[in-house]
Amino acid sequence: MTRLIPEVFRDPTIRVSMLAIFAFGFAGAATSPYQSVVGIRELGLSNGLYSALIFCAAAVNVIVSILLGNLADRIGEYRTMMLTVALFGILGYGAVYVVPTQATFILAALFLLPIYGSLNSLLFANVRVATNGMERNNVATVNSGVRAMISLSWVLVPGITGALLANSASMLPAYLFAGLACAVCFGLIAVFLPRQSGTDKAATRHLSYLAALGEVISPPVFVRVIAVALISSTLHVNGAILPLIVTGAAHGSVADIGVLVGIVALLEVIFIVVWGRAQRIMSHVTALALGTVIYVVYLLLLGLASAPWHVYALTLISGIGAAALISIPITYLQDLIAERPGLGSALISVNIFLSAGLSALLFALGTATSSYSGTAVIGAVAGVVGLAMLLFFDGARRRG
Repeated sequence: MTRLIPEVFRDPTIRVSMLAIFAFGFAGAATSPYQSVVGIRELGLSNGLYSALIFCAAAVNVIVSILLGNLADRIGEYRTMMLTVALFGILGYGAVYVVPTQATFILAALFLLPIYGSLNSLLFANVRVATNGMERNNVATVNSGVRAMISLSWVLVPGITGALLANSASMLPAYLFAGLACAVCFGLIAVFLPRQSGTDKAATRHLSYLAALGEVISPPVFVRVIAVALISSTLHVNGAILPLIVTGAAHGSVADIGVLVGIVALLEVIFIVVWGRAQRIMSHVTALALGTVIYVVYLLLLGLASAPWHVYALTLISGIGAAALISIPITYLQDLIAERPGLGSALISVNIFLSAGLSALLFALGTATSSYSGTAVIGAVAGVVGLAMLLFFDGARRRG
């Protein structure tokens, strides 16, 4: 049976990291679909305050991820940092559940949980250290496998949480589930994650925090981050317009939305692994370019959908393309600052923040000048622009 498991996944650090990131994804998958319900409907936050809170929280997460990633590189040890930020998750989710007030929700959403969110990049940084010395193809396989665990949590957890709380008057227990998941994550890291000699060696050239931020926004790095963010923004655009197209132009029902999201999430888990293997025979840039083209085609076809079966027929294309766009950029971004695993992995958070912001602009532009179907086309154009930038700059440096 073990022959079915690739050799790279037999490393205890990688195995424990995969379980830890599943627990990390569990916490987000249990609460994210219901966060606005709790914040606005149950605790009474205004729409404007909630929107500002979510934006500021994303910005805090980016800054914290960069600072903690740089700090972890400087001290040469990621395990302690991961344990620390996991505690913020336990406190953040637990506080909202135990003391469900506006003040507690704002404190958790703006401070505690964004710090906990940096665990994502720290886990990938720790995995990056564990894969030092491996062939680049194996590194891509590992990153794809670890990223697949987050998608797997999103396949399983939202539906289970919804079913458990179907007859509940409040969605606050979702925060209890998330807090327990954080505790499991903490336990996995504290008890089972091996200490590695590689994490005991600090980066040879220390960077101040301002210098770390400067390295992130240096032109050679930032233009590539922008290119990847434009590509990744297509995922966020799809997340915003898919429900609206399904219940609008495609004449589907709300029930169709859940089914479609579940199908695509399951396909993502499968094809993330496939893309990891594909990178054994092609470069990261080539694989990302191919995945971008597939997803752009999906968005263009989504813009033409006029019946429910049209959208269902597109789930395979969507799953294949989305799997590439959520897994391949991880290795690509880490390679931009390869000598600093913590800071390089922090670019994952930067990409999430920028791509979400770009998608908001694209959605606003699309809905102001066209229909939801037209917005899908505008999102596809953004993906093409990002792909052109990626190929241009990496052609110049001959990366890949």
